[in-house]
Amino acid sequence: MSDSEDSVVLIVEDEPDVAETYRLWLDQDYEVSVAEDGDEGLSRLDERVDVVLLDRMMPGLSGDEVLEAIRDRDLDCRVAMVTAVEPDFDILEMGFDAYLSKPVKSDHLLRTVDNLLERSAYDALLQDYYALVEKRATLESTKSRAELANSDRYDRLCDEIESIRDDLADTLGGVEDDDDFVATIRGLTDDS
Repeated sequence: MSDSEDSVVLIVEDEPDVAETYRLWLDQDYEVSVAEDGDEGLSRLDERVDVVLLDRMMPGLSGDEVLEAIRDRDLDCRVAMVTAVEPDFDILEMGFDAYLSKPVKSDHLLRTVDNLLERSAYDALLQDYYALVEKRATLESTKSRAELANSDRYDRLCDEIESIRDDLADTLGGVEDDDDFVATIRGLTDDS
């Protein structure tokens, strides 16, 4: 992972005031690029971009379509959906790494970018684990217990998280639960 000053954040947001606010928040710590719509976002996207902050609802190419194009290009960047769209079970098929609901506060946005950059240093299995845990947390914060209990897709998500956590525990050794897992990972990154 590169130093934060060398890290590039691409903001793809059709509301100029919102995009400018995000740019101002991030500009001191990162190289920031802004795109006004999905087409411009894709044209600015290259291997230098470390994190994409992507609005879901934009004229022209939607954020969902831009996200799909990013993943089709197989670029090694993290993507945070930053949107007013209420998450639903459709997010389980989406390849984002974080989902932020607008309005977003500066400290939350900065912490998310920092976390995504930190995750970039992890291997693919760990990145998959974090992305799935993020999706589970997003659904759990927006769906009722009854909706979750009645969703086969949510059950499969939880099973997949458990399976990956078991694989990671075997690799890392001695990880019993999510708290141990997070502590172990934090210890590994602190030692780097």
